[in-house]
Amino acid sequence: MRNQKVEFIDIIEAGERIAPWINRTPVMTCSTLDGMVGAELYFKCENFQKAGAFKSRGAVNAVFSLSDKDASRGVATHSSGNHAAALARAAAARGIPAYIVMPGTAPDIKKEAVYGYGGKITFCEPTLQAREDELAKIVETTGASFIHPYDDPRVIAGQGTAAVEFLEDVPDLDLLVTPVGGGGLLSGTAIAARHIRPEAEVYGGEPVGADDAYRSFKKGELIPSVSPDTIADGLLTSLSERTFSIIRELVTDIVRVDDDSIRSAMMLVWERMKIIIEPSAAVPLAAVMGRGLDVEGRKAGIFFSGGNVSLEIDGCS
Repeated sequence: MRNQKVEFIDIIEAGERIAPWINRTPVMTCSTLDGMVGAELYFKCENFQKAGAFKSRGAVNAVFSLSDKDASRGVATHSSGNHAAALARAAAARGIPAYIVMPGTAPDIKKEAVYGYGGKITFCEPTLQAREDELAKIVETTGASFIHPYDDPRVIAGQGTAAVEFLEDVPDLDLLVTPVGGGGLLSGTAIAARHIRPEAEVYGGEPVGADDAYRSFKKGELIPSVSPDTIADGLLTSLSERTFSIIRELVTDIVRVDDDSIRSAMMLVWERMKIIIEPSAAVPLAAVMGRGLDVEGRKAGIFFSGGNVSLEIDGCS
């Protein structure tokens, strides 16, 4: 990448770089859901992405952007799940090791995915400090390149490719809604939308129990998350200075939803669309269904960010 600021050209180049290694995911519709909110809803189904989430886009872009010398020492990260699996898969595709720091509380399905892709897991306590401390030891010992789950321009550019595809398939969207945890997908989407369809509004959906992005956006300064608690385990992380600066400049608003709304939206998709999404992926739809975001009479693009869900632990068994 030419600098540390993410430009639209970086997203286009990322799309070319990752194309052999990711799925171009489908856009789906549901007339029942349209009728419930009085709008045309379009769903970008990243639950059908490699490793089950949009995270594969950023991980592949970052891994395949490394020089051969840097790549030979492997890559490392800390992640509760989807980025961990995505990075392990991307590293396997390039034939290099992936060192993953995960909290012991991460869902078993996500731990198993990392192991399945050949990732080397080190478990830690479920705090950011514990993650960073363990990661620092691994990087010092191995020389591996740290690929941050979202605070990395290569990752943000990769995530933005989902929005490029979305707007190619449905060019006249009035608004786009993504979940927001660390802000990589929302940031990349906002940059892409600004260049492809500047009149489209861009929103983030966030759980009430992990609402640092909402509070930061409203106050105009970065407020870290403290003890987040939500069923949407993929959205527990806080924004970074990089993602917050992009979101503050380009995003229209952040909408909060509670866990009951998230669970209801997830089940509605399972029952009406017959596809499996995880709680984090249901957050944007929950914002629409709960009328926290008014889409009546408009064409709304909603990102289903992933489908890595355990029926036993996510309240659906």
